[in-house]
Amino acid sequence: MGVFLGIDVGSVSTNLAVLREDGEVLFTDYLRTRGDPRRAVSDGLALAGSSLNGERPVLGVATTGSARRFAGVLVGADLVKNEIVAHATAAIRMYPDVSTVLEIGGQDSKLIVIRDGVIVDFAMNTVCAAGTGSFLDQQAFRLGISIEKFGDHAAQSRNRVTIASKCTVFAESDMIHKAQLGAPTEDIIAGLCDGIVRNYLNNVGKGKRIEKRVVLQGGVANNRGVVEAFRRQLGMEITIPDHRGEMGAVGAALLVRRHRRRHPGPTSFLGFDLARIEFETRVFECDNCPNRCEIVELRRAGAVVDRYGHRCTRWDIA
Repeated sequence: MGVFLGIDVGSVSTNLAVLREDGEVLFTDYLRTRGDPRRAVSDGLALAGSSLNGERPVLGVATTGSARRFAGVLVGADLVKNEIVAHATAAIRMYPDVSTVLEIGGQDSKLIVIRDGVIVDFAMNTVCAAGTGSFLDQQAFRLGISIEKFGDHAAQSRNRVTIASKCTVFAESDMIHKAQLGAPTEDIIAGLCDGIVRNYLNNVGKGKRIEKRVVLQGGVANNRGVVEAFRRQLGMEITIPDHRGEMGAVGAALLVRRHRRRHPGPTSFLGFDLARIEFETRVFECDNCPNRCEIVELRRAGAVVDRYGHRCTRWDIA
């Protein structure tokens, strides 16, 4: 029996999922991207390959996330899909009655409205880092607390404080101010979790009908403080998937599984040993017109395999 591989490469984490042909999850992994998506993908592939032990052939690979196109070239993806479709696909597979998907990523936040298994609306916040996973990471580091324990500290709060949440600069300044007034760290963290959810609902969720079932996905779903803040502010139960941090990768694997059923054929997957393949990335500015597009060129073993960033056909790969 073969498998399908999904890879979700974001600014904070790189996630992989391996699914059986029947769609059941065999393996997932959550790694830190740490500013180097190629290394993260390479490490993740090595772990995924070891889990399979060469016993199951890969039938298809899909990538998603903010670095989906770059990752797709690296691994030889058969399909490249955006995060909205990937996250919704995973949620619908696991919870056919899902109506709302909430996802807070490392650099952006998403809300997906689903009715009868179909995406009918969505919203994203990609302009400001307030309320994202990377901001939580920064504050955990500043406070000297492991991000994995951040939610536990929020759960210990007895008198949560109000933290300004519309801007990362104001939020951090407000946290420092409350600490200087003597507020306990637990109350400050709880206030930050409340503020992040308030900011999310007032911006990403503005004008959207949030109905049951509500599924919270992404690495931030591991934060107990944020989960409880969603429950309080929405006044409804929140479903947290088992593979909450890897749902984008699960969705990507499900999408390539569906794609292969409609379009059978050999996979383009380059294998689990990414380190053996020579890649080169070149970024340059086109001066052919006033747009001065910044072009990203990817080479594999010396051959150009992809270019993107241009607004015309000048740099298209034939």
